[in-house]
Amino acid sequence: MSTPATDVTSPASEANLLRETERARLRALVSADVVRAEQLHAPDFQLITPIGAVLSKDEYLGAIASRQIRYLTWEPADIAVRLYGGAAVIRYRAQLEVVFTGHQVPLCEYWHTDTYEQHDGRWLVVWSQATAIR
Repeated sequence: MSTPATDVTSPASEANLLRETERARLRALVSADVVRAEQLHAPDFQLITPIGAVLSKDEYLGAIASRQIRYLTWEPADIAVRLYGGAAVIRYRAQLEVVFTGHQVPLCEYWHTDTYEQHDGRWLVVWSQATAIR
């Protein structure tokens, strides 16, 4: 049985959904909405920070909840998307200002590369890496 054309998601609309998902994730992180952030991160999520530290989902979201990591600003520029079936890679530059364990890191530009996978029909971020632009 073939799928009706209206049920088929175009690559452009899927890319836009990923962009909106990433923007929703950033809003949740900046507002320290850990409940919403939990829904957007895969169980096996890992973050590689600009200084090379590796944080699991629990470590990362726990640091957000405890305010050890407090994002003041996180403004993404255009988000590039590469789709690979049930996986995708996104990349963008962003202006980011953060307080990390009490030390304010001034507003700076970063490259962000994130890998998403579909889980039960939803896009979840699996890997994230940030690189400071000097």
